[in-house]
Amino acid sequence: MFEKLFRKKSISKILKDAANGYGDHDNTLHKTLGVRDLTAFGIAAIIGAGIFSTIGKASADGGPAVIFLFIFTAVACSFAAFAYAEFASMVPVSGSAYTYSYVAFGELVAWIIGWSLIMEYSIGNITVAISWSDYFTGLLSTIKIPFLGINGIHVPDWATMDYLSAYNGHKTAEALLAAGKNLAGLDTATALANNAWLTAPQIGGFHLVADIPALGIIILITWLIYRGMKESRNASNAMVVVKLAVILLVLAVGIFYVDTKNWDPFAPNGVSGILKGVSAVFFAYIGFDAISTTAEECKNPQRDLPRGMMWAIIICTILYVAIALVLTGIVKSDTLAVGDPLAFVFDQINLKLMSGIIAVSAVFAMASVLLVFQMGQPRIWMSMSRDGLLPKSFSKIHPKYKTPSFATIVVGFVVAVPSLFMNLTIVTDLCSIGTLFAFVLVCAGVLVLQNRPDVQRGKFKIPYVNSKFIVPIAFVAAIIFAFTQYGKETKAFFFNSPKTIETVSFVTSLNGEELRIVKEEIVKNAAPQIMLADKVDAESYLSALPGDRYEQFISASQVSKEKKYESGWSLFKHKIPMWIFLIICVIISFYCITKNLSLIPVLGLISCLYMMCELGISNWIGFGIWLVIGLVVYFAYGYRHSKLAQEV
Repeated sequence: MFEKLFRKKSISKILKDAANGYGDHDNTLHKTLGVRDLTAFGIAAIIGAGIFSTIGKASADGGPAVIFLFIFTAVACSFAAFAYAEFASMVPVSGSAYTYSYVAFGELVAWIIGWSLIMEYSIGNITVAISWSDYFTGLLSTIKIPFLGINGIHVPDWATMDYLSAYNGHKTAEALLAAGKNLAGLDTATALANNAWLTAPQIGGFHLVADIPALGIIILITWLIYRGMKESRNASNAMVVVKLAVILLVLAVGIFYVDTKNWDPFAPNGVSGILKGVSAVFFAYIGFDAISTTAEECKNPQRDLPRGMMWAIIICTILYVAIALVLTGIVKSDTLAVGDPLAFVFDQINLKLMSGIIAVSAVFAMASVLLVFQMGQPRIWMSMSRDGLLPKSFSKIHPKYKTPSFATIVVGFVVAVPSLFMNLTIVTDLCSIGTLFAFVLVCAGVLVLQNRPDVQRGKFKIPYVNSKFIVPIAFVAAIIFAFTQYGKETKAFFFNSPKTIETVSFVTSLNGEELRIVKEEIVKNAAPQIMLADKVDAESYLSALPGDRYEQFISASQVSKEKKYESGWSLFKHKIPMWIFLIICVIISFYCITKNLSLIPVLGLISCLYMMCELGISNWIGFGIWLVIGLVVYFAYGYRHSKLAQEV
């Protein structure tokens, strides 16, 4: 049985099946895409939520130095893109990392990567749909038509938010209000969530909170993709032109308002502040791999896919770095933790027209990202169905539109329903970890195949640089650097030293009696004007304390130690992903020495695995649960219906 789990597909067999139309002369896709179209699809996927939303929070955490994180992420994605390009050149068919893993590792690993790609695209689509809804409802609220008496179209908060965010926001608001904060003092996100929960219609005590605009855009995009690749390509190209024009306009206007004094300090929160944005910045880049799912629809995939991927990453990185420098040059970086940073900075310099243009273009940008993601998912399912791992209906091609029709419709439902109630933060991180896992396996796949003489090579091959000495020396140097330059933090990591709990988590975890104690302690430590403990806003006061003074206050507080510090297993569990990273680095260094591995895919594997480890243990647990569900599906259906099994 063990051998059957790792049965591999040969490249010659895959190419033969593709040439024969997978046993069905109607089961083929239209070949309509060239380098320009592939580059446009890549830009459409990459320039979306990242440049219009998540760049703000990343810039607030890292300051102007966040550009280094964009460059690092782009380099990591470029390493992975090289690996994708080599596989796409060898196996120019739909399926992306799933098909590549089938060749390199065998059926079980291919299923696992296919299942994780389902998470990447489906969860990614949900994320983008929710973001699009936020921009769209914000744009509606600015519409003014005086002669019709319209002064903004306001969609109720409960119809623009997921259930989980509303519930959690309400609970957080209750805890902060009990801690002395008033409604006006709540941050915008918490206030909106609380209002959505309180104003939502109820049926038997159940609050009807759902993101209706997100549902609408998914239905529209699904219909467009169902109609055909040519229509999808034309729509994507049009939206890419619009958002590139707006971004260039932002740069052209914004550069005249840059004050270089705002770039000092360049990294206000140090390296840790820059790295806080890893998840947000990486999410800005995911989607370039969606280009590889269109391999069967390329006119010359072996030549055009590598070029399309690299051009998309290069163009988008230049734009991201330029936008980050302009934003942090116009205003201080610590003010950029907003959902619409581009519009925000132009509001600050009273250019309201620019804010309006950006709001409109953001709606197009999000829609184009959703289109590319929604287009990639059915083609993964189609490839898995062709191999017998999913029911045959998923590989059915529409006789007129030449698209995977049934799979496209199912994807529409899979994305539309969760988008009504899922939380944005959760789905963003799950999407990122699924994508990074795919990148890691694709890079590892290239390494597995690099010395196999029976592998049919394509026109593109990653330039070979021997990693025998470079990687082990770099790993040892990194450890030495960590202990010498960041000795305190490194020792705290290795010895699992207790960590002070952050302010909001500390305040919201307190019960009534503990909260009373903390308020009285604040009165003793605070300025003379604070006299009554019941009037104290504990969260605001503690948040305003400098780091060292906050730690002194927490240390002296009479609240139980468990509420003040994270220690033991509760702290160590968050370090498990990083321990996994370090152990794998040791193993890779050993194989670099003994197997003379190629440097570029090794660097791709290491950098993507590092970003995966930065996403936290809760995301690893969620991803693990998803993989377990996938294995149940595989053994219940795929293992028995696999075409490779039938051929043996």
